[in-house]
Amino acid sequence: MATAYERFNLHTTPEKFFIEACDDGADAVLAIDRVSSEMTLTGKKDVPTSAFTRPICGIMGTIHLVAGMYLIVITKKRNVGSLLGHAVWKAVDFDIISYQKTMLHLTEIQAQDNKTFLSMMNNVLTTDGFYFCTDYDLTHTLQRLANTSPDFQENSLLERADQRFVWNGNLLRDFSTQPELHKFAIPVVHGFIVMKPCRINGKIFEWILISRRSCFRAGVRYYVRGIDSEGHAANFVETEQIVLYNGGRASFVQTRGSMPFFWSQRPNLKYKPKPLISKTTSHLDGFQRHFDSQVLIYGKQTILNLVNQKGSEKPLEQAFAKMVTGMENNMIEYIAFDFHKECSKMRWDRLQILVNKVSDAQDDFSYFMLDSEGKVVAQQKGTFRSNCMDCLDRTNVIQSLLARRSLQSQLQRMGVLNVGQKIEEQADFEKIYKNAWADNANACANQYAGTGALKTDFTRTGKRTQWGLVMDGWNSMIRYYKNNFSDGFRQDSIDLFLGNYSVDESDGPTPLRAQKDWKFLTLPIVMVIAFSMCIISFLLAGDTFTETLAYVLFWGTACAVTAAVIVFNGRDFVDAPKLVQKEKMD
Repeated sequence: MATAYERFNLHTTPEKFFIEACDDGADAVLAIDRVSSEMTLTGKKDVPTSAFTRPICGIMGTIHLVAGMYLIVITKKRNVGSLLGHAVWKAVDFDIISYQKTMLHLTEIQAQDNKTFLSMMNNVLTTDGFYFCTDYDLTHTLQRLANTSPDFQENSLLERADQRFVWNGNLLRDFSTQPELHKFAIPVVHGFIVMKPCRINGKIFEWILISRRSCFRAGVRYYVRGIDSEGHAANFVETEQIVLYNGGRASFVQTRGSMPFFWSQRPNLKYKPKPLISKTTSHLDGFQRHFDSQVLIYGKQTILNLVNQKGSEKPLEQAFAKMVTGMENNMIEYIAFDFHKECSKMRWDRLQILVNKVSDAQDDFSYFMLDSEGKVVAQQKGTFRSNCMDCLDRTNVIQSLLARRSLQSQLQRMGVLNVGQKIEEQADFEKIYKNAWADNANACANQYAGTGALKTDFTRTGKRTQWGLVMDGWNSMIRYYKNNFSDGFRQDSIDLFLGNYSVDESDGPTPLRAQKDWKFLTLPIVMVIAFSMCIISFLLAGDTFTETLAYVLFWGTACAVTAAVIVFNGRDFVDAPKLVQKEKMD
């Protein structure tokens, strides 16, 4: 299999960057001209001795901002484990290096915009969860890799990667067009990976969980919902659970993703904005594309829709069910399970109702398994596609229960579990299992909603606790603040990083200069003044009680009316994305 270089030195001169491959026996150097941006392959003898040198862990790619081109490198990595003998790394620190020697060619406004774009890039890079491997393809499941042709195996990691999960694909576009540079280019996935050596009955096996987050229709919670015209769903994540024991290997794959039709739920200062289904768009085409793709990649689909079947979520569930019925596809089964209603009053044992209901489908789907001689003894013929509103909290709970049921069968078949033994009874392993799935929930939630997941007390302990409810309340408050006042910037950051927005070559103004209308500043100032005057009137009493009451009522009413006007015009006060115009559904 073609591999990428693993160790590098970055040599910097005023004219060029020289990225030297430091693997044993390598004599390759990537030279990048800092003026023309041209990339060429050369040898170590061409590196000037006067160059400033430092080690780096990999190349994330390049991007054009207002000041010109930038090189993004990985400066620190941490080993998370070994997958089939291949070291898997987490990228933990990055550096964004300008090709330009100074910023004197920029106007003050351009310099400010460039600084904002740099902070956007850093915003994505500091979002936890970037992983890579230099000699193994992390973007594919074990089953997809086992079913590939010999020609595919010869391709570079960049060529063979599943583009849905290559988060630095846009940053590596200049490398993609030059095959001789591919050994310098490492596809990086975003999501979550945990690898744990485990012991049951004295038998040691490797248990691995990998969540790959799609870079198509990627974004933040309220600004990216539903699907796009290509059928890509928001917050789509492929989660693979792998077991390695005694030369054998097994894998079980599930997916999560937003309800795959055109709907939105824009922040508007309310705690829970009302979701809106588009009335102007034909849903069926995008819906059909989504499931055609799902069936092609994963086989049969069992949809587990966990949204509420009353209140504001009810129309979404009804629309989803209606569209599945309209497709008449025997490869797709739809199951609605009102998670909150079924599990109300801490009755979380009732989740077993859903697990039992889909047990026949799960047995039919099976899982992928290779025996110790490398022979395929089972193939996974379908997947569960789970969703709630965000595809985070409720979804993760259900996925962990289905994955455990699959694991029970796999470990028995591999000879790790004895007949009649249950995973739930293996206390040491259960602790590892539950904590890893809760960590997976937190990673996916941080990347999409900006906070840790809710309901992780159940995933970690198997019980819903009062402390868990308190923590859910705290996380919900943080989500509210971020969704209303910082997610526009986060969405812009993702769009810039993934290439959904490109910085223009012209000297014209960027969308960052968009002006807020008069309400944005005026009304909050009026409200603060009115609130302050209300407090002052209360503290500094007038000559009579009636006079004091009149002052307090006047300023209190002014404060309340202004607050009501602000909430009514909530969309004008939230932090909205500026770079890419999001679809308007209403």
